[in-house]
Formats: sequence, structure tokens, C-alpha cells
Amino acid sequence: MAGGREWERAKRPPKSDPLLRLEAELGRIEERLQALAAARARIEGLLGAVVAITREVELPAVLNRIVTTAMELVGARFGALGVLDESGERLARFIAVGLSEEERAVLADAGFPRGLGVLGYLIRHPEPLRVDDISAHPSSVGFPPGHPRMSTLLGVAISVRGETYGDLYLSERSDGRAFDAHDENMVVALAGAAGIAIDNVRLLERVRASSEQFQRLLLPTLPDLGPFTAAAIYRPAAEPNPLGGDWYDAIPLPDGAVALVIGDVVGHDLHAAAVMASTRNMLRSLLFELGGPPSAVLTQLDRTLQAITDNPVTTTGLARIEPAGGGWRMLWSTAGHVPPLLITPGGRPRYLFGEPGLPLNVDSEQRRPDHTHPLPPGTTVVLFTDGLVEHPGRPIDESLDALAELAAAHASLPLQDFVRALADGHPSDGHDDMAVLALRIPG
Repeated sequence: MAGGREWERAKRPPKSDPLLRLEAELGRIEERLQALAAARARIEGLLGAVVAITREVELPAVLNRIVTTAMELVGARFGALGVLDESGERLARFIAVGLSEEERAVLADAGFPRGLGVLGYLIRHPEPLRVDDISAHPSSVGFPPGHPRMSTLLGVAISVRGETYGDLYLSERSDGRAFDAHDENMVVALAGAAGIAIDNVRLLERVRASSEQFQRLLLPTLPDLGPFTAAAIYRPAAEPNPLGGDWYDAIPLPDGAVALVIGDVVGHDLHAAAVMASTRNMLRSLLFELGGPPSAVLTQLDRTLQAITDNPVTTTGLARIEPAGGGWRMLWSTAGHVPPLLITPGGRPRYLFGEPGLPLNVDSEQRRPDHTHPLPPGTTVVLFTDGLVEHPGRPIDESLDALAELAAAHASLPLQDFVRALADGHPSDGHDDMAVLALRIPG
């Protein structure tokens, strides 16, 4: 049988030269198509990595994302990013990814690398570096005890505005191969995008800091409201803009009463902050000029705003704490604002629900009702904006209940600590800025 098969093969005619050339050309075309497909996949991976980096708006998140996306891009098991100190000669921060919890615990005593050995070589020579055997590199000083075994290294410097910011390190491809030129080109391109992302986030942080400072300058320092104690706190939103329209105010009035104000201008930008400042100042003037119940003051404020401004919709709560029969009472009116929270000694916190009235800049002809409630000694009145309780994944009633529980748990604290506890433990998702104003009746 074997001889028969050989006889059959011998009978077949040999392939002609044109057929051989065609097969060879088809093979070369297939190789080129595979190379083009691989190049396309690398480019798509790079673009996806760049998009992932630029989505982050906090510096720690950006640095961590740079490492993880670089690892995914080239299939590395370990990755790290070392940030240089001001001298540019040592590492001030080191973000490592890929270590197990046990490995991190073992290496905790040794501390993170400071820029010696091969890492120091990359700091001194900020060109892309590929090493197939780290221990054989002339600058290698070995690894501390407990460090995972690493042989290969791909290191690329990250520059921000022409200065080296730090170095990106990758080690051990998951397929066991050494890093190649394609890996190096991809990581170099990623490092360029990383430098821009870091610069953008640092600029954003400076804008946030200056915006928050500007916002706080617009808000008042609470005056002496004796015999009452008062405290307030403001927290900016993280996104999309730290500037916002929330505000508070407390004003001693000529007749011995105290006015408490809380407000929220729609929007998160410089315009909202400017509207907040102008509305607060108008309201202050009207409180001194008009006197009278809060509803009348809000009505006049609404008419003034509609007559001379194009301000956005604004919600406001205005309360008047005034003497009543040897004690105190609260007279209040709201323009579409969340209700005040009342905490009496030995009692459960309760919201003072009532007809809220329309927000400002909706219909100035619609009057708003006034509400009255006695304030026993030791009572705490809390006014707040909806940024403290709004959460898209939770009904507002649940958030209000959670805030009441939080207030009950911290009601015995000094007032400044109390408002800080509310701002720290708020049941909202933090997407909006928030303001809290609290006043305590003497016991």
C-alpha cells in the first residue's frame, strides 16, 4: 500500500511556476492583512487607553489609570508610575499595580522605591528603555526581600510641559515574551497623552481651589447672633464645576429678631455664583427696608428680580426667629425650597412641612404663605439646600429620613461640629453643592 501511494504521487503533475508564484503572493498578502489587523487592534487599544485616561478628573485616579491602561495595552503583569520630587532626582510617589496583598504587606517595611538601580538610570536618562534581563543591567542593584520576580522591563518617561514628571514602568508580559518595539511605541504614545491628562487635571485642581475660594468669599461670616448660637458650612460640588449657587445668611434685625436665609440658584458656573451674590444682597436690603413677615419680603424680592434681572430659577427659605410670650417662635416662608428641620431636646427631629410656594423667577404675582412654630429652649433649627439630600438612585423621602437620623445622632455636638457632621455624612450622591445653616435656641 505504501508503494501504491508513492506511485500515485509520482503520477501527479508538478505545479507550474505561475501557480507557485500565486500561492507565494497570496501568502504575502495574508501576512500583510494580518499585520494590518494587528496594527489596527493596537491603534484601537491605544485610543481606548487615551480616552480612559482623559475621563478622570482627580490626579490620583489619573495616575492609577495611566498604569492600568498601559498594562492592558501591552499585556504586562506588573506596572508602576514613579512621580519625581522637586529636585527631579528622586521619586516622591510610587503607584504600583499588580502586586498581591501579601506582596504589598511584605514590602511595606522596605517602603516604595526612591529611584535607585535601573529606575534611577531611567530618571537620569529619560529615553525609552527596554530590558530583557533586569538583573544583568549595569545599573541593577537587585530587589528587596519578598519582591516578586521580575526579569523584563519597559520604562518610558512622562513629560508635562517639557519637564519630566515621572516614569512609567512595565514588567513581565503575560505571554512570557520580552517587550518589543511595538510595545515601546505604544507606551511612548500613551505617555504623551498621559502628560496632557496630568497637566489638564493639575490645571483643573488649581481652578477648583481658586473657584472654591471665590465662592467662600461670596458667603458671609456669621455675625454674633446672641443670645443664639449659629453655625454654617458650605461644600462645593465635585462635578461639573465647583462654583455653585447655594448660599446661606443670618442677619440680626433692628427689632431684635434674627433672619435666617438659605438659597439655591439653578446652575453650576460663574453665572450661578454671581446670581447668588446679587440675590443675597437684595434680600438683605429688603429685610431691613420692609420688615414684616417673610412671605412679603420674598414677594418683593421676586418682583425686583423679575423686573431688573434675567436670573435663573432660585429656591429660597426665609425664617424669622422672634420673641413670643417670654420665649421664641419661628415665622417662615419658602420659595420652592426643602423644609426646615427642627430638633427639640429629648424629641425626634421633624421636618416643618408646609406649602412651599413657587420658586423665585417663576411667577411674581403668586403669593407665598407664612408658617409659624414655637421654639422651646434648646431647640436647633436646621436650614439646608437640596444638595445635602438629593440622590438619583433614592427617593427624596428616604434621603430626608436618613438626614433626620444623622441629625439625631449628632444633636448633642457643639453647633459647628454638628453642621460638619451633616455635611460629612450627607445621604446625597455629592453631585451638587450643599449649604447648611443651624441656629440653637438658648436652653
